[in-house]
Order: sequence, then structure tokens, then C-alpha cells
Amino acid sequence: MIYASDFRNGVTFEMNGKPHVVLSFQHVKPGKGAAFVRTKYRNILTGATREEAFNPNDKFPKAHIETKQMQYLYNDGELYYFMDVDTYDQVPLTAELVADAVKYIRENDMATVKFYKENAFTVEAPNFVDLEVVETEPGVKGDTATNVTKAATVETGAVVQVPIFINEGERIQIDTRTGEYLGRSK
Repeated sequence: MIYASDFRNGVTFEMNGKPHVVLSFQHVKPGKGAAFVRTKYRNILTGATREEAFNPNDKFPKAHIETKQMQYLYNDGELYYFMDVDTYDQVPLTAELVADAVKYIRENDMATVKFYKENAFTVEAPNFVDLEVVETEPGVKGDTATNVTKAATVETGAVVQVPIFINEGERIQIDTRTGEYLGRSK
């Protein structure tokens, strides 16, 4: 059990049988009345965010979130298959769960899969990936006076804004959290 007075950013707890994560908290002790904990939290499964004030003595069960590094194997058209590299168990996941991550991972790449009560609820790509540009318009020589960008499609199908000097066949580094171009791969 965890008390509301023990809330910190990133703490997971269960409320009404659903897992939540604390996004921000503030212990408030007004001049009159009882102290309370103003908390902003997100439902881990649905992504819904709420703000609520709790009594510091309110108790909640701790939500145990399991994180595993898994290898992305393939997509059969409907499901995406990930393999636990320790046990070789394969886990099929729906497109909704992998929507953001699959834009940046190739077959055989590693990804972070998070589980709550043995059920996967999200897939995260590594923070930075190196991918090859497979389609982009050629840059115009001399058009470098400003930070001009163009759309480039990488090998996974994601579209990233890149500087005009990037050409097809080059490898670029991408921040998967923002989808931004970081530079050429070294």
C-alpha cells in the first residue's frame, strides 16, 4: 500500500482497480482546514489525465508495472509479434499498442514493452534510432540561407522533416520521442 503523502513523480498506484502514474504532485497545508495532496495523474491503460486532491492518509495499492526488452520480429498484417529474448516467448500485439513505436523500429530491433498484470499495454522504441532515408526530393544547390527542411521517408515508413542537404541512401539519427531529425549517423 502507498499513502497519498508518499506520492512522487513516476509513482504507480491502483485506484478503482485501474493503474495510474503520478505526473505531478503538491503537498498543500492551508492556514485553515486539513492538509491535502493536489495530484495530477494519468491512467496507464487509457492515457486519460486527471487532477484530484487527496487526503494525505488515503491508501492505494501499488501498481506493479513490468518492463521487458523485447525483439520486434514481424507484422502479419494485423498483429505485431515481439519476442522475449530470455524465454523466446512470442507476444502478439495489436496495432493500437505499437502505433507510435513501430514507426521507428525495424524487424529484429529491440523495443521496450510494458506489462500490467501480464498484459502488455504499451511499446516504446529506443529514444534514438539510426535509419536510412529511402525517399526524399533532391536538394537545390545554394538554397541554404535559412533552415529549410523537406519531408523524407525512412526505411520504416515514418516521414521526418530533414534539412535539404540530406539525400536518399543516407543514414540519419532520429529522436523517437519527438520524431525530429538530429543529424547524420556517424
